[in-house]
Amino acid sequence: MRFSQFAQAGVALSSFAHAAPLEKRALSANDQAVVQLALYLEHLEHTLYTGGCDKFSDAQYSAAGFPAGFRSGVCLTAQQEGEHVTTLTDVLSTNGVSPIPACTYTFPYTDPKSFVDLANMITSVGIGAYLGGAMLLMDDPMLLTEAGSILTVEARHDAFLRAGVMGSPFPNPFDTALSALWAFNLAQQFIVQCPMQLPGVVALPKLTVTSPAPSPDLVPVPAGTPVEFKWDPSTFFNPVDPSTPLYIAIVNQNVEMPIFAEVQNLDFSAGTGSVPAPANVSGAAFACLTTFSSGLDLTALSQYGTLAGPVEIIAS
Repeated sequence: MRFSQFAQAGVALSSFAHAAPLEKRALSANDQAVVQLALYLEHLEHTLYTGGCDKFSDAQYSAAGFPAGFRSGVCLTAQQEGEHVTTLTDVLSTNGVSPIPACTYTFPYTDPKSFVDLANMITSVGIGAYLGGAMLLMDDPMLLTEAGSILTVEARHDAFLRAGVMGSPFPNPFDTALSALWAFNLAQQFIVQCPMQLPGVVALPKLTVTSPAPSPDLVPVPAGTPVEFKWDPSTFFNPVDPSTPLYIAIVNQNVEMPIFAEVQNLDFSAGTGSVPAPANVSGAAFACLTTFSSGLDLTALSQYGTLAGPVEIIAS
């Protein structure tokens, strides 16, 4: 089994529930990889929400326009993420596996609003990672049940955050699935260093959105709005001819094929270009730079089609 397959399941368990007792049970190599990846992400979320609880007061949240009691919800979320960390750690330790410790993180928020914007993006990554790997848990009903029970809580966390900024708690009828590789790379932008590295994980060249800036109130991005991207062509794994057309592939909601758009105003050496925002994209969307114009699903994009990225776009 390729790492991309079992890692996908691992990221899927971005949270773990107390649905089953922590008795000692045989963990396969695949199970260990799944739980270690889950713990890796839970440490990230726990640290993020703990900061949002500890660094800002009730008065600061209220002054920023959040409803009464909002900080209590942030603190409760931090507590629940801590319980997930404890559960995952116990599952591994009980079975003689050394659990991966927390990393050192950097989070670019400075006030309650920027914290909530960031938390919404990271929570959307966790939800997407679970959806992308759920099918790989079908042969282990216990893990599937535990993952499903925490997925519903993650969705409530996301709805709570979105409602706090007066956005729609449910902006689209389907959430957006992610592959393990994409989810892992989306997390890397917040990690400074880790005392233990996950084996077999590849860091992809970075892709960023330079315009438009994310709306703090989740105002929808109108279709046709130029979305400007930046990347570093010197970091591509394989050389690309400067005359080669480049495309942005956008994954959004429960669709089989991504949306492909050719990069306009392309400056290959500078690593810049734009595409018009497509219609009917809402909630969290994820994009990568590619040389393919069509024909790749999310799995293929992750395995060999991503030139740079992914990057998250909050469309509404």
